[in-house]
Amino acid sequence: MIIPIAELSNEVLYNVAESFVLREGTDYGEQEFSTVEKVAQVLEKLRSGEALLIYSELYESIDIVDAQGFKEKFDT
Repeated sequence: MIIPIAELSNEVLYNVAESFVLREGTDYGEQEFSTVEKVAQVLEKLRSGEALLIYSELYESIDIVDAQGFKEKFDT
């Protein structure tokens, strides 16, 4: 299920993005970014629609996923 980010407070949205960044350990290439910068990048992708906030009923968890990949996988 896609969670509309507009329904979340800024604090909750920031905390979700921060949790995602800390657990993912994403490789950003040669350039190093601080956690705050990485969170800002994730938030920008969520706000622009490049990424989606997803709730999994099966795992009772939330995740942030690439919007295009998610839509390709689940649109029939």
